[in-house]
Amino acid sequence: MLRESLQWDDVKLFLALCRAKTVGAAGRALGVDASTVSRRLAALEETMATTLFDRSRDGIAATKAAEDLLPVAEEIEAMMLRFTNAAEGLEREAAGLVRITCPPDLVDVLVAPLLRDLFARHPALRLELESGEALLDLTRREADLAVRTVRPVRGDLFMTRLRSVSWVVAAAPKLARSLAPMRAWSDASWIGWGERLAHIPPARWLAKHVRDEPIVRSDSLLVQIAAITSGVGVGLVPEPSVKHYGLERVKLGAALRDDALACPSDELFLITHRALRDVPRVRAVWDMLVERIGERGRSSSLAALR
Repeated sequence: MLRESLQWDDVKLFLALCRAKTVGAAGRALGVDASTVSRRLAALEETMATTLFDRSRDGIAATKAAEDLLPVAEEIEAMMLRFTNAAEGLEREAAGLVRITCPPDLVDVLVAPLLRDLFARHPALRLELESGEALLDLTRREADLAVRTVRPVRGDLFMTRLRSVSWVVAAAPKLARSLAPMRAWSDASWIGWGERLAHIPPARWLAKHVRDEPIVRSDSLLVQIAAITSGVGVGLVPEPSVKHYGLERVKLGAALRDDALACPSDELFLITHRALRDVPRVRAVWDMLVERIGERGRSSSLAALR
């Protein structure tokens, strides 16, 4: 019978194909290769005796049958997440894997230095650090904890504000000392952002105050810091990163100080799914991050912050 043949993995495959729009992208989401996805899809369509996706050189498109099944598949996914959340709530000690997503520079500067003390306090913990630009979906349990500079606006999430981080003008020590005091923004070459991130506050500040074209552009802050460290130019750097990477703040002349006061700052938020907030392994990491990174303040649910 059909009901005995279908498995949860078939539903996950179906949802991945609906969301990814290509076989290759669905494979990456599932952690398998494209040929495996194609083979499993063919088997699923044979079991169901219907075509779920039309294939073309541009990718795949859901058929009417797939569109009809999608709401049901999403309900199954939601129930599986509730079941998983309830099962994880049965934990009694801080043991097992915690997945953290965090921008690469924050991993280096704020998270990695805490790991030794964290494992000394909770030796049964294991961490998976996803340090990339992609925003993993906590509501779909793609990660357990997130440190972000963007405040979430939806989802059954629990969050706290950790701290505020200011951006400052920094350079390699030799260059910083040769510029002191810097009297005009054009006194040095600049490292800046590419077009894709031209909308973020530090990139907008740079476009407003520095007329010269940056000597190096990159949407990766770590690449920018590497260029600044090499001594080829100055750039905007989050304040905690200055000392961490061996840089120095550039001393500014009086004419530049008002502009420098307008340098942006980021708010850091620590976020988890509400169902995971009191799971011991997640709580252990949460408490360490708040203790070592956070400023004084109280945690709030997302609903209370709207």
